[in-house]
Amino acid sequence: MSGKGLSPAAQSFVLEAEELLEALERQLLELEDIQGAGPGEQVDAVFRALHTVKGSGSMFGFDRLARFTHDFETAFDAVREGRLRVNSALVDLSLKARDEMLALLAVGADGEGADAEPGPTARALSEQLAALTGSVADASGGPGGGSAAGDASETGAAAAQDPVVYDIHFKPAEGSLCQGMRPELLISELAELGETTVRIDADALPTLDALDPTLCHIGWHVTLETREPVANIEAVFIFADDAELTIEARAAAAAVPEEGGTAGTAQRAQAGESAAANDGVATPSPARREAAESVRVPAPRLDEMMDQLGELVIAQSRLRQVCDRLADPALISVVEEVERFITGLRDTTLSLRMLPIEVVFGKFRRVVRDLSTTLGKEVRLVTRGGETEIDKNVIDRLSEPLVHMIRNAMDHGVETAEDRRKAGKSEVATVTLEASQQGGEVLITVSDDGRGLDTEAIRCKAVERGLLGAEERPSDATINELIFAPGFSTASTLSNVSGRGVGMDAVRTAVDALRGKIAVETALGKGTRITLHMPVTLAIIDGFLVRVGASVFVLPLAAVEECTEFAPVAHESGRRMIELREHLVAYLDLAELFGVSAVEREARRVVIVRASGRRLGLVVDDILGQNQTVIKPLSVYHKNIEGIAGATILGDGAVALILDVSGIATAAGGPPPLGTVPPSTPAELPRNAGLAA
Repeated sequence: MSGKGLSPAAQSFVLEAEELLEALERQLLELEDIQGAGPGEQVDAVFRALHTVKGSGSMFGFDRLARFTHDFETAFDAVREGRLRVNSALVDLSLKARDEMLALLAVGADGEGADAEPGPTARALSEQLAALTGSVADASGGPGGGSAAGDASETGAAAAQDPVVYDIHFKPAEGSLCQGMRPELLISELAELGETTVRIDADALPTLDALDPTLCHIGWHVTLETREPVANIEAVFIFADDAELTIEARAAAAAVPEEGGTAGTAQRAQAGESAAANDGVATPSPARREAAESVRVPAPRLDEMMDQLGELVIAQSRLRQVCDRLADPALISVVEEVERFITGLRDTTLSLRMLPIEVVFGKFRRVVRDLSTTLGKEVRLVTRGGETEIDKNVIDRLSEPLVHMIRNAMDHGVETAEDRRKAGKSEVATVTLEASQQGGEVLITVSDDGRGLDTEAIRCKAVERGLLGAEERPSDATINELIFAPGFSTASTLSNVSGRGVGMDAVRTAVDALRGKIAVETALGKGTRITLHMPVTLAIIDGFLVRVGASVFVLPLAAVEECTEFAPVAHESGRRMIELREHLVAYLDLAELFGVSAVEREARRVVIVRASGRRLGLVVDDILGQNQTVIKPLSVYHKNIEGIAGATILGDGAVALILDVSGIATAAGGPPPLGTVPPSTPAELPRNAGLAA
């Protein structure tokens, strides 16, 4: 969302509201898993999110959003009070209302009629929410009112906590009024939570001559008596990050029974514990502490910082070469210290850009739910490895490819309930999203337990479209990869889900742009697994420098396992092998691969790397050591060269190519992607078994 023309505080509200609405979708889907639930933590979380967006939206001029959210909030107030139970109808309506809130937020962020009357969609949803809550009220109050809703209402009323009095001190930051802060709206929102007494704190008010009318010089002391939890009070001030805020609780006089019952005693004890803990000192609320511990930084600033760090790393390499040439002990000591600091700075900066991939995975629960309804198939989503971290730029560009892969799996891969019954499968299909890190790559897998790819049908369609000759008989793996060809589809009919052959083509385009790889594994009648091999980061890596002829190349250090002397052995399969601790490992000679003259040496070296899940030896002339490598993208004319991931600038100003280990293995006919190696030609064999094969 652009947020052009908005004050900094309003822009902050837009960002916070987007996060709240993203979390709201997840909370609503979690509620659906516990259908029939009444008041509880999940319901309170939904209500707090709605209450926060409503109050803060009104404060920053998003009146249309605030009015619509009020109707949405009313429905969940009925759930909190036990007058309404959670069911699929309520969740369906709530998800649509959440989407409308996001649309209204976008309208307000663009400054287009934020305070206008709600549109037809918002009005229709408000009417449906009102009808839903109204019908429950009629049912519980009409004849035969002994309903579940009525019972829940009594239970909710009995469980309501006694009133508590909160002493609230609130003083906005001096410049907050110029950023859209409206304290009177916050005070009004507090009044909606219970009975309030307001007193102005004007101790810091300057004389008239020194008064600056654009600054806020006063604060407010508010006494609030309410049954609401303290989290709802904190939510009122969630966007007042720079304000002074303290919230202290004490028992309400009205809550203490005349006879000194147990409820009053417990309340007084709670208030006494609070006072003892505070020891007479007002402490900031948890919401304020959390706000003070985090800072929002625009992504372009992080990218700019990473670019500057990349240049610093290159300058460090040049400094190291000068240091080695001069061999001055004092200079060597300083350079080593600088290198240590730059390495720490690099790791810290990279960590700022790393996010758990759960950020992406969490969005697809709604996608699977909606597609299940559209396709009439019952599908559950399973996610694993959400804690795996990957560069933010990679995450931002993965959402669309993963959506296409999930849609394809659910439409083409998963069978109907009837077909699954006939095949002896559970009627509920499973789509699995999984992530894991392997060396310098993150593997993201989308798999299903559906019908699998029909390789022969794909081949026939490819022949029909001219992608294959009628007499050609490529491997099954090659045929299956044709699903990523532009415009390729085996669907006989078009639908609003798929059929035009653009989805998987978009996946290939996005993955190639990120220097990633795709591997397809399938078994007819059992399902399909598509794995994306993505780089962990697109910026700086630890590199391993090797020399081949007169050229220097860089291998990603995360893919390197060990180095050894080059000692080839004969193998009856005809494959070139080296022996490594009683195992045979296939190798490739980089000098032959790149067409350069190898340096005449008595002993060449082999770098053992992990290529697409298998070990592979790369023969080089010399090993130059480890180096921090800044990845520079290749030009449009060279970016699609197989086996080359990018380039970097060395300390002496020379350019070195960064090798893509998996790409080299594929291009040279080495070990193919994981899962497609024939049993008769393994990439790594036990020594004895290999000779006996």
